[in-house]
Amino acid sequence: MTKHRIFAVGDIHGCRAKLERLMEIIDWRPENREELVFLGDYIDRGPDSFGVVEAVMELKNRYRDRVTLLKGNHEHMFINFITGRENLALTANGVALTMRSYNNNSPFPVTHLDFYQGLKLYYETDDHIFVHAGLRPGVPLAEQNEIDFLWIREVFLESEYDFGKTIVFGHTPFREPYIIPGRAGLDTGAVFGGALTCLEVLEGRLISV
Repeated sequence: MTKHRIFAVGDIHGCRAKLERLMEIIDWRPENREELVFLGDYIDRGPDSFGVVEAVMELKNRYRDRVTLLKGNHEHMFINFITGRENLALTANGVALTMRSYNNNSPFPVTHLDFYQGLKLYYETDDHIFVHAGLRPGVPLAEQNEIDFLWIREVFLESEYDFGKTIVFGHTPFREPYIIPGRAGLDTGAVFGGALTCLEVLEGRLISV
């Protein structure tokens, strides 16, 4: 069983000011082997996607294996867009604001390209599975596909399937954190005027700004 504290942070969507305020109050102590897990969707819709990516990259570079960065569906779309694999309209999903925060840089910053390409699809501990959107019921973790990790919604949310561990996820916005046995949904709509939410998973303590 995991003994140290793990903090999971929901969807940020370019809200750098909320991220900075959250980091000031969560009392995360990496020197004590405590971990920080970001559930994806760092970008789009909010005012400072570039700044959010810079902030989480700095945390990862400084604290290495104490910080886990998961991929969200918005990062999936954006990396396809900037590498030319997907021709998104610039108004779609807030990507125009993301490009504006990058000052429409060309070429795209190499460090940020590495960031997007290095994001993980899930993170598993003894008692929890951290993922952006959720999991497909009845499918072993090793056999889940990328689309479900990033996009699944109703099939996961409406199922009572027991995955054997608590699934900590973002993606689907709730007015308040969605906490039921075996599920913890932490997207509380920060970019839509709601809070940015963090869960300290061992004690079940919620911190929001």
